[in-house]
Amino acid sequence: MRFFDLNKKIWQWITLIFLAFIWGSSFILMKKGLEVYSHTVVAALRISIAFIVLIPFAIKSLKKVESKYWKYIILTGLIGNGIPAFLFTLAQTEVSSSLSGMLNSLTPIFALIIGILLFHSKPIKAQFIGVSVGLLGAGGLIFSNGLNIAGSNIYYILIIVIATICYALSVNIIKTHLKEVSSIVITSLSFLSIGPFIIIYLFTTDFIDTSINSPHSFQALFYIIILAVFGTALAIIIFNMLIKKTSTLFATSVTYLIPIVAIFWGVFDGEKVEISHIISIGITLLGIYFINKIR
Repeated sequence: MRFFDLNKKIWQWITLIFLAFIWGSSFILMKKGLEVYSHTVVAALRISIAFIVLIPFAIKSLKKVESKYWKYIILTGLIGNGIPAFLFTLAQTEVSSSLSGMLNSLTPIFALIIGILLFHSKPIKAQFIGVSVGLLGAGGLIFSNGLNIAGSNIYYILIIVIATICYALSVNIIKTHLKEVSSIVITSLSFLSIGPFIIIYLFTTDFIDTSINSPHSFQALFYIIILAVFGTALAIIIFNMLIKKTSTLFATSVTYLIPIVAIFWGVFDGEKVEISHIISIGITLLGIYFINKIR
């Protein structure tokens, strides 16, 4: 009997919370990287480093995947990893982390809509309720911290919305077309399909010059490596496992928990937790409960 069993709901919840912690911390790591490097360099480094880490797994996986799955793996690499990485770092140059977290919470809604329209999924009433309640809770966390939409450029807001649509499409592809392929195979080969091109692009940027001339480049690169290894390579493997074992809605509800992680970092920095935060966290968890109640 395995200790870690994603067929059990307790481990599904533990995994979801673990992912929320990793991805909720990613915004801070991106911000640290952007203090030295451009948004394109941060995104390219994130993907390139994750690709390098996953190369041994990709080599082993090449013989394990049937040719019929390749088009979906490439789509997952492009839509689920490549495009969003560049969109989010671009948006982070103009949009606050709190607003980014809120907009990221749109992913389950888009996953629900895309699943119905393109993949003929049939969500139950409890999941509709869960998506709505979860979004309400996540929104409460953001608004209670002083959300500022007026001060943000609508162009960059739309960029994040497009990124969440990419995520939603990717998780539906994995759930529908790659359910028989292991998570490590999906992740490693999806990065194999985009990694070499991103590395070539990286060396056409000012990455080398900035690394040599900036006194803080080593520290920024350290944060980006953590982001790439834990927030990209490891997290995506675990996320893909969660998609295959649960539902697209439950897996993407991790975006509802990301603002909670932001609250945690705020407390760590000495900020106060208000009663509105506690209420919003409770509402968020209730929404996720409904999403995962019946499958």
